[in-house]
Amino acid sequence: MTFSNRLARRARPALLGSLALCASSLAALAQETTAPAAAPIVDKGDVAWMMVSTILVLFMILPGLALFYGGLVRAKNMLSVLMQCTMITAVVMVVWVFWGYSFAFGGSDSAFFGGFAKLFLAGVTPDSRAATFSAGYEIPEYVFIAFQMTFACITPALIVGAFAERIRFSALVVFVPLWVTFVYFPIAHMVWDANGLIFTGAHAGGIAALDFAGGTVVHINAGIAGLVGAIVIGQRAGYRRDNMAPHSMTLTMVGASILFVGWFGFNAGSALEANSSAALAMINTFTATAGAVIAWVAIEAVLRRKASMLGAASGVVAGLVAVTPAAGVIGPVAAIVLGAISSAICYYFVAVVKLRLGYDDALDVFGIHGVGGMVGAIGTGVFASASLGGIGYADGVSMGGQVYSQIIAVLITIVWSGVGSAILYKFVDAIVGLRPTPEAEREGLDLSSHGEVAYHS
Repeated sequence: MTFSNRLARRARPALLGSLALCASSLAALAQETTAPAAAPIVDKGDVAWMMVSTILVLFMILPGLALFYGGLVRAKNMLSVLMQCTMITAVVMVVWVFWGYSFAFGGSDSAFFGGFAKLFLAGVTPDSRAATFSAGYEIPEYVFIAFQMTFACITPALIVGAFAERIRFSALVVFVPLWVTFVYFPIAHMVWDANGLIFTGAHAGGIAALDFAGGTVVHINAGIAGLVGAIVIGQRAGYRRDNMAPHSMTLTMVGASILFVGWFGFNAGSALEANSSAALAMINTFTATAGAVIAWVAIEAVLRRKASMLGAASGVVAGLVAVTPAAGVIGPVAAIVLGAISSAICYYFVAVVKLRLGYDDALDVFGIHGVGGMVGAIGTGVFASASLGGIGYADGVSMGGQVYSQIIAVLITIVWSGVGSAILYKFVDAIVGLRPTPEAEREGLDLSSHGEVAYHS
């Protein structure tokens, strides 16, 4: 047998094996080509985290925000604030189920309006699912509905701090469902719905604005509505003449602490999954708040020679507000800087601008939520840069382009909320009247509106 024949006999098994392997690979490829795509899955860990996050956001409102605001007003108005927060939460829950969810996330192609397809939660069942930010993963739609419902509840509850101690309870009950319908739901759709004006970037040449957990939708929206309300309703009787100091800094501290804890549901829950994005939002919520508290206390120590508990509590909220739009897109060190910057600017508006302009933003809703929300929204465009520790921008987007998109989103929110709120305040004033009588205001809203008092000694 020649060498060439021996070589051919040795090579034949290898050749046949290779041909067989190729054939099996082609068969597998053909099978993969024709096989249907894997169905999206519902991960129990994601579902559990989102249910906990939903409860945490509710905890922020009741009792967190209620106690925070309640401690800041005078004792004769304590229960009125608690009642306002409680009633707003209940009213908005009903409105959300009836038409709010549909108006915000009803599936329409409109850039401004979610449509009527899901009125009264039509078509939603325990088997319905909502998409997350990861391909192939979903959560039950009822969980998404409940989570977003708590955001819709807390936003108008934040507003009442601006005109605390001088609003008719009946006026608030009329105003809130109108406001969420014509102001909150459209902005929520624009920012968070897949077809929304700001989500798609149609407002800024195709560059989508970044708003991880509600800097525009919740804080700027509420801050502007609160400022407009404070101006339309007017100053409290005796403003800058009577003693209007907080009646219980203890309750305010308790409320601020609950807000801090609940905010992890607010920010980390906005990842819609229990994943690395939620982890980033979690640590940023810690660090931004710490930076803001230190900054506010340091400013007070330098300018007033004394650091106050009220200042520390204000710093907590200023930091939480600022990091809300940025929570899942910036780094922990940048979050400290953003929180500190927000705290300093909020302090200036609370301690200087408000007094110079003369508006009575009783509990500094505009000064902290409005201003802090703007600082956070615009700062998100800067600190999202990968060079500053953020997750980076979309392909082809520069820092300048992203900041421009953020600014336009802020301006849209200011105009929509400002104009819409002014119209609604005037409408409600014409129907039921916004302000209680001078006698009722002097007596205190606890007795005059609710027939009870917070303290009996």
